[in-house]
Amino acid sequence: MLIRRKNFLALSGAATATALLAACGGGSSDDAGTTGGASDAGGASGASDAGGAVTRADADLVIWTDEEKAVSLEEPAKAWGEANGLTVAVQTVAEDLQPNFITANQAGNGPDMIVAAHDWIGNLVQNSSIQPVQLPAAATEAIAPIGLEAVTYDGQTYGAPYAVETLVLFANKALTDVPEPKTVEELVEAAKAGGAENVLALPVGEQGDAYHMEPFYTSAGGYLFGKDGEGNFDPSDVGVGKEGSITAAEKIGELGKDGVLKTSISGDNAISLFTDGKAAYLVSGPWALEDIRTAKIDFAMSAVPGFEGMDPAVPFAGVNAFYVATNGKNPAFAQQFATAVASSADIAEQMFPKNELPPINLELQEKLSGDYPEIVKIAELAGSAEPMPAIPEMAAIWGPLGQADANIVGGADPESTMTSAGEEITKQIGG
Repeated sequence: MLIRRKNFLALSGAATATALLAACGGGSSDDAGTTGGASDAGGASGASDAGGAVTRADADLVIWTDEEKAVSLEEPAKAWGEANGLTVAVQTVAEDLQPNFITANQAGNGPDMIVAAHDWIGNLVQNSSIQPVQLPAAATEAIAPIGLEAVTYDGQTYGAPYAVETLVLFANKALTDVPEPKTVEELVEAAKAGGAENVLALPVGEQGDAYHMEPFYTSAGGYLFGKDGEGNFDPSDVGVGKEGSITAAEKIGELGKDGVLKTSISGDNAISLFTDGKAAYLVSGPWALEDIRTAKIDFAMSAVPGFEGMDPAVPFAGVNAFYVATNGKNPAFAQQFATAVASSADIAEQMFPKNELPPINLELQEKLSGDYPEIVKIAELAGSAEPMPAIPEMAAIWGPLGQADANIVGGADPESTMTSAGEEITKQIGG
């Protein structure tokens, strides 16, 4: 699954798959190139040993995350630590954050917290790596509902959310007179009328991209996992291969036959096709905004449309959050920091200038709406999205469903291709 993203979901599917294999008895996946201490927010330092394993820094509160989030977190974490009489070290784990964290936590030499995507929660809980957090009552009013929904797993809250992402539709106003189409059919008609070289830049590629295809898949009635009576995802109920997914496959096949979806458009070139004026529309997320602004495209943004007469398109929402390690040296300090993140917009606001992720805090959304209207609109549109399933079994979805989508776009029979993908997914989960 190749997705051009500069954000917290870039490697979540791959990392979850790796960690899921480890949880099922597979070998270690630590990368010898992983670094362990590039960021120091409180006078402590961290480094990797000769084997490449991450070493915990010497500080009262140690937080591990990826490079971009570490850079944005350094200063606010240091300021919070100084205000509370604590040293705080923010360490960059450049690769394989999830498996490195699980391994270090099990050994008792990991961080007190990590910052990562919410869809890691199921695997981290399965590996006893994170513990529930106690968020203040005011958090339910301060945080958009999608944020709290995403970090709730098996009825418990496991993270302090601070940012959210989802897919939206970008329209090049120079290539279409319909900047906010309400249906896929309206989008196609408008783009063809405008003479665009490509109707839609949506990453498919030779291996498919189930993440970007999710809005169309759901509009036609497809689902990934059913839910039990309490609203939790049920891995025994795989939707791929069932009636709704086959309808979705047929609609996706029609778009492929019509040249609207193309395997030649992938995560490597989807955004550039749009910014080069070669596509009327683009399905992407906030990570595309910088390139679009640089290209000085006159654009509009709206929800990804669904098919005429069918369900609304429902993309994934990805929520970034702080998690408390089960075996950290100072869990009380970690809980205290999680409370600070959830109860006030201050830390997220200080992180924003160096990593412009759509905020989950409603007060911060309002504060940023004047200068960053597109970022805030994405946060608002995420309210109608579905949190990406956090169950470990989600790792089995990406490859088979993505490849099925690509094959169908390329002309394969929709029903048999989608049915085979469902069988493969079910086999992986059952195995």
